Amino acid sequence: MVRSLGVHESEVAKWVGFTSAVFSICQSITAVPWGYVSDRVGRKPIIIWGLFATMTFSVMFGASTSLTMAILTRACIGLGNGNVGIIRTIVAELVPQKELQPRAFSLMPLVWTVGSIFGPALGGALANPVENHPKLFGNSKLLRKYPYLLPNLAVSIFFIVGIVIGFLFLEETLATKKHQRDCGLVLGDMLTRPCMGKRRKPVRGSKHGNRDETTPLLGSDSVDPDMEHNVSVAKEPPTKAPKWSQILSLQSNLILLTYAALALHTLAFDALFPVFLDYPIRDIENDPAVKLPFKFVSGFGMDAQAIGILYTVNGIFGMFVQFLIFPYVAQRYGILRCLKVSSLAFPLMYFLTPFAALFSTNTARMIAVFILLCGKLAFVVFAFPSCTILLTNSAPSLRVLGTLNGVATSVSGIGRALGPAFIGGVYSFGVKRGYMIIPWWTMAAVGCLSAVPMFWIEEQDRLSSGDKEDDKEEDVAVVGFERDANDRDPLVGDDSRNDNDDYDYDVDVDVDRTPVDTGLRNEYLEVDDPPPEASKDYTLRTPSAKSNNTVTQNDAPAEAATNDHHHTPSPTIDEFSSSIRER
Repeated sequence: MVRSLGVHESEVAKWVGFTSAVFSICQSITAVPWGYVSDRVGRKPIIIWGLFATMTFSVMFGASTSLTMAILTRACIGLGNGNVGIIRTIVAELVPQKELQPRAFSLMPLVWTVGSIFGPALGGALANPVENHPKLFGNSKLLRKYPYLLPNLAVSIFFIVGIVIGFLFLEETLATKKHQRDCGLVLGDMLTRPCMGKRRKPVRGSKHGNRDETTPLLGSDSVDPDMEHNVSVAKEPPTKAPKWSQILSLQSNLILLTYAALALHTLAFDALFPVFLDYPIRDIENDPAVKLPFKFVSGFGMDAQAIGILYTVNGIFGMFVQFLIFPYVAQRYGILRCLKVSSLAFPLMYFLTPFAALFSTNTARMIAVFILLCGKLAFVVFAFPSCTILLTNSAPSLRVLGTLNGVATSVSGIGRALGPAFIGGVYSFGVKRGYMIIPWWTMAAVGCLSAVPMFWIEEQDRLSSGDKEDDKEEDVAVVGFERDANDRDPLVGDDSRNDNDDYDYDVDVDVDRTPVDTGLRNEYLEVDDPPPEASKDYTLRTPSAKSNNTVTQNDAPAEAATNDHHHTPSPTIDEFSSSIRER
């Protein structure tokens, strides 16, 4: 495409690299602001906007008629798209369990690999369709004027599908926004309800929670939700968002530094290795300028088609590693150990890469190339998800996770922009002086430096502790009554609730089945009326499946559970609240 815009053949590689670097740099500039906005307005709106902006500017990029327009549209794609860090944030919020994180965080690289396999093939097949497919598009004046518009129009179909699915079915994961009413989810529920065999769970954000619950919690008694506000409720004042000094802690900074260095040297490898494969095979034995084992210049002499097939096969291998091998190894040996081993393996692989061209037979060279590609991809599959998981768990709270992932996207974007540009100059310098080892050993040195911070990185679980505090802030409770931090499942309408979720609080007051509206779910707190002669403490319990929704008093006679009106009058709400606080 760059060549068709009037760029000289000798300048094509330079401007292709510059156009790619502009995208990475612009994405780095706006990644933190997009992450910050997602922490305020929610993840879903930013994801949908990113898809729309990328689709729009991608079509404009395909319609570019000058190099300036192509560069500007690529810059706009980078500026308008902050989805990479936010998608990582959504994954972290959906899967807080550490044992499930390896498989969850391997899904995004897996999807990326699928796209990298089929994307170039689709773009190449639809590029310049008037000349490549004259029978189908030979009469199209639009495609004759814009020969690279069709691939971007075809990709727009995927964007539209993603936007529609996201609007209708993607649930908000930001803690402060996820309980608000979502018109998209309501519409999606309306569209899919006729196709469902049973009624779906209502869209979150309704005023009274789940009204479709068919099995009452307490027998067959029905209570109007509008009458459930008989007890005063209070919401704890929200805690101030953590400061930048808390977000960018020492551990977070070390992980970000490692992340940026990984992006720099791995993207440098991706830019340099195809050039190495394309470089002609030289006669090492009869060249007087060659002084083995260090001074030599040679490649593999592969054409573009062979390189494409090689990368396709390598991508299929990467899918296997990402979804099957990485989760198992990460659970068995730990995330930090996976990151350390893979990061230390990169320099060794870079150090050996130039010597693969010294094999005398073509079969041996191809085997060496395949081993290098598969090894590099396997190390990338282990390194980047591990780094992402460690960074996620270093966040002090889910409320700032979008901002932190935005910072990660920014620093990695800087590495992606600098790596190819830097290694390109080093490669030209080394080849001109007859040393193919210079660019590869330079990358090995960068890989060694990037591995140094890992010796101070520790596995943390700050996110889990911060999440518990967020839960306390979000839940509306009875005055003075707080939910146990271990109670992660709803009490009503969830069959997966643990059987041992009983909470006993000894109080010396009696309450007649007081309905409580928590704002998120409906609960009934019940204490049986004590007999007049009794002076012992009785137990206040929340209903549970284990007790079959029946609340009994400790050591109280059975007669006390009857509806006897000859007992001490029930306390007022203020007395009940004070008693709860004291206990």
